[in-house]
Amino acid sequence: MDFMRGKIKVFSGNANKKFAEDICKELGVPLGCCEVGKFSDGEIFVNIDETARGSDVFIIQPTCSPVNDNLMEILILVDALKRASVGRINAVIPYYGYARQDRKTKAREPITAKLVADLLTVAGVDRVVTMDLHAGQIQGYFNIPVDHLSGVPILAEYFKDIIDKETVIVSPDLGGVTRARNFANLLDLPIAIIEKRRPKANVSEVMNVIGDIEGRNVVIIDDIIDTAGTITKAAQVLKEFGAKSVYACATHPVLSGPAIERIESSVIKKFIITDTIPTIKENNGSKIEVVSVAPIFAEAIRRIHENESVSILFD
Repeated sequence: MDFMRGKIKVFSGNANKKFAEDICKELGVPLGCCEVGKFSDGEIFVNIDETARGSDVFIIQPTCSPVNDNLMEILILVDALKRASVGRINAVIPYYGYARQDRKTKAREPITAKLVADLLTVAGVDRVVTMDLHAGQIQGYFNIPVDHLSGVPILAEYFKDIIDKETVIVSPDLGGVTRARNFANLLDLPIAIIEKRRPKANVSEVMNVIGDIEGRNVVIIDDIIDTAGTITKAAQVLKEFGAKSVYACATHPVLSGPAIERIESSVIKKFIITDTIPTIKENNGSKIEVVSVAPIFAEAIRRIHENESVSILFD
């Protein structure tokens, strides 16, 4: 893609530099030179080490752990590039942190998903590219264009050759039914739903399984895997309800706390995740496999830069 050289610039913070490099390899452009570090007191500093005046700039930075550092990095990168007179700033945020507080469920709660949207917009972002938001309505928190990509087709492609037509796709909660339905449609399979309640954050209680799973293989699909408590409990309940074997997949592998240990000791046969958040391969355990969504983001970036339609990537 030599025609793009000199017109597009891709920069990255420290959150997932390998992912940014993979995207650049797909695009055929170099990763922009910048330094993102810290002063001795922990303040973040940024140096842009090449000219970017008039360029179409893409900053690749998931707001994963350490969430606050990575969020500040992208805000400061945006500010630096805005002051360098770039043409347009596109924030490529594969994993959009603070998305789980997307509405008030009780008195005096913040809506952090909206707060982060405001911070990005005020900092100077012109467009956001992200994947599998925890809630689709978060797109409406922005007054700038948002391209909401899906990791479901990549995950479905993985399972095409390892499951049979008797497999059932399972949503771990009522909120994930649309995602499960889309996943099932790609594989031409039925769905089931786990009905549960969540008494507090990171704690869930499974109550019932809606659908026929007895004697069948099942695949649980979710967007975020944090401590893995919900999905491992769900897998156990599915086995108790008669499932033959349980697979699982998710777009964003937060994998905090005891997550990997829980997955390894669970009844889950194989757990498939994407690379929106960096994982250390040797620490992933034997059950976890990673598939890359860098090609999807690279194609989205190419289409945005060339003013082509991005809607085909949503299918």
